[in-house]
Amino acid sequence: MKKGSEQTYLDFLQHILDNGVKKEDRTGTGTLSVFGYQMRFDLAEGFPLFTTKRTPFRLIASELLWFIKGDTNIRYLLQNNNHIWDEWAFKKWVESDEYTGPDMTNFGHRCLVDEAFNAQYQKELNDFCERVLTDDDFANKYGDLGNVYGKQWRRWTDSQGNEIDQLADVIEQIKNNPDSRRLIVNAWNPEDVVSSKAALPPCHVMFQFYVANGKLSCHLLQRSADSFLGSNFNIPSYALLTHLVAKECGLEVGEFVYSISDAHIYSNHIEQVKEQLSRTPRDLPTLRITSDASIFAIEMEDLTIEGYDPHPSIKAPIAV
Repeated sequence: MKKGSEQTYLDFLQHILDNGVKKEDRTGTGTLSVFGYQMRFDLAEGFPLFTTKRTPFRLIASELLWFIKGDTNIRYLLQNNNHIWDEWAFKKWVESDEYTGPDMTNFGHRCLVDEAFNAQYQKELNDFCERVLTDDDFANKYGDLGNVYGKQWRRWTDSQGNEIDQLADVIEQIKNNPDSRRLIVNAWNPEDVVSSKAALPPCHVMFQFYVANGKLSCHLLQRSADSFLGSNFNIPSYALLTHLVAKECGLEVGEFVYSISDAHIYSNHIEQVKEQLSRTPRDLPTLRITSDASIFAIEMEDLTIEGYDPHPSIKAPIAV
């Protein structure tokens, strides 16, 4: 398998280092940022699970299946040992009137600089996750992230209160009208953003499919990308989505096109980015979908990655 797809991503990181402007941000961390960047990945070259740092496929796949199921509660993720959304739900809990534990204000930053606080934070977070897993009422109240991706993809609510299954609808359009220029799923609901009905307003705001020569391509528009921690998840996630939809529709895979508006590297990720850029890409792995089940019935055991030989992981703090 060719390494060119990964070099495309590495060139993107280097571009931000070379051309990014310093900007403040919602989290208070600070970023290097560029505006408007596009990458293209030929999915026939291999599955874009990058090798210059280990990226756990099971986290990418379980998150995507969570979206596809229309789920918005982190319980499903926790059941699959996926903790990438924990902090958003935990923030909702510790800011509630019912929380009576230690002060967790600004926990994302404090746990990085205060060892004693970090130990306290880890205990509170672990206790929180355990309650989500075991207490139905608690999970329903504090494990749910509101109108995030699963809700918008599968249960978009219109002005009359009706729900629209965008993903199912777009799959039917691909099957019956593949030349349509309206093969779009939109996650950006202005009403929900203004009213804070989601824990985090969607970063990947919309995606569009395109059918040509028996191949399905996907174009993602992302308003904001944590380019070190986020983009290397978003790229294989939407590549996987393209594979699943293509299989559902009897098509081969084409390209994944990735357009980012605000592409940034957080100021506390710069050294990690430089370490990644010092590494040599290896051959990309291969995705195997081992079930003929519908996209809406696919489970983790139906998805495998073969030939993945990455460099070690590179740790970096998440900005919440």
